[in-house]
Amino acid sequence: MLTRIPTPLFIFEMANNHMGDIEHGLRIVRAFKEITQGLDFHFSVKLQHRHDSFFHPAYVNRMDYKYIKRFTETKLVKADFKRLKESIQDHGFVSMCTPWDEPSVDLMEELDFDIIKIASCSFTDWPLLERIAQTSRPIITSTAGATLEEIDRVVAFFTHRDKQFTLMHCVGEYPCLREHLALNQIDLFRERYPGLPIGFSTHEDPDNCDSVRIAIGKGATVFEKHIGMPTEKYALNAYSATPAQARRWLEAAADARGMCGVSGRRRDISEQEMADLRPLFRGVFAARDLRKGEQITKESVFLAMPNAPGQLVARELSKYTEYCAERDFKKNEALLLDGLIGRELCKQVTQIVERLRAMLKESRVALPPYVDLEISHHHGIERFDQWGAVLVKIINRAYSKMLVVMFPGQSYPRHHHLQKEESYHILFGDLSVELEGETHELKTGDLLSINRGMRHSFRTKSGVIIEEIATTYLTGDSVYEDDAINRDPHRKIQLTFWPQYAA
Repeated sequence: MLTRIPTPLFIFEMANNHMGDIEHGLRIVRAFKEITQGLDFHFSVKLQHRHDSFFHPAYVNRMDYKYIKRFTETKLVKADFKRLKESIQDHGFVSMCTPWDEPSVDLMEELDFDIIKIASCSFTDWPLLERIAQTSRPIITSTAGATLEEIDRVVAFFTHRDKQFTLMHCVGEYPCLREHLALNQIDLFRERYPGLPIGFSTHEDPDNCDSVRIAIGKGATVFEKHIGMPTEKYALNAYSATPAQARRWLEAAADARGMCGVSGRRRDISEQEMADLRPLFRGVFAARDLRKGEQITKESVFLAMPNAPGQLVARELSKYTEYCAERDFKKNEALLLDGLIGRELCKQVTQIVERLRAMLKESRVALPPYVDLEISHHHGIERFDQWGAVLVKIINRAYSKMLVVMFPGQSYPRHHHLQKEESYHILFGDLSVELEGETHELKTGDLLSINRGMRHSFRTKSGVIIEEIATTYLTGDSVYEDDAINRDPHRKIQLTFWPQYAA
């Protein structure tokens, strides 16, 4: 039994197009199985069912009533309905059915259909929804004719019952004109109900392949189209697709998915793309003679094109990578990678950020959507676990608020401030502060104020998050007892951080 709806899922809605003829229905299943070949999708054939009690006793034989006439004339006896359902599964399709009444839900369970589909006309049929919610099947529901308030109520209804369901944008016109397709509703649903799978149920001209392309581009993952097979005996309505039309629809969908590419992550960058872009990168050249062992700085190089094969280029220069000359370079000479020693800091920075994320999650300290970070590594990034901290900058006006985050075992060197006065409020963990020769042991909730000019250092055993409330944060205001720290311009790494607590 399915517990989730597989995606992308393409639903062939047979509805009443089997015409009450079991052999015709079986031919439709076989024909539509053939058109699915070679496509990396999931497929379903959907039936509909109405129990005799669906019609008022006084109207059961009223052939002058359009829908009663059609539903009655195309009805399958239970044995044939079961046979058609089994053929659907035997051909590898996901089985699906729309029950129009509670006894039909009973039959869905008895015949073990994989998915229950709710028709738009039943979208707010609360007695029927209550019965469907009692099943263990995933649910797909269409929204034609529903107000936003009604959609909110149905989404809440199934969400509160912990049901697996997909919401389908649908326009209940048969056929639906192009200008009435309202495909931007897919955007509305995805934004309003984040995390809920959104689909598109279509009744447009079956030769229209544009709408499925757009729906895929907008992020829909389930697609439904009415299908059938015209014969000399049976005509096809204006919104149902033949096998040939459905195949073109599927091919358009496959093409659109190929153009859209991956979702939820950055796409892979091809070798061809990089080969085409590389000639446009600025190369790195020596601005003066460079001696072996000299560290490459922005003052010692200039950037220009064309670059040479194997040359260091501008995109490879960052604060996360350090280069040192492994041989002498003449002024204006291209800096070739085989003459340089590189030290990559990106991996260490990434690890620090992930440790920060984990500590924030554990402590339940909330941050704004994004903040600036400063990774202080006073004696080099390689000694960050011993000496350093992450400064999370939240507010810096006439007053300043930041978080000082330190991991277990870290220490912060002795220093004082020329202008700033600060107070430490411990939000999480422990901190031992040495302040003008006196030690203060702080724990969660404790507060300590430090006046301008007071020399202090601190360390943590188990890790700490300090809320630092201070006068304006000024660059160069911290003076360290170890003058080598004051003279090191590379002891801080600046970056922007998105907390992404849900990740």
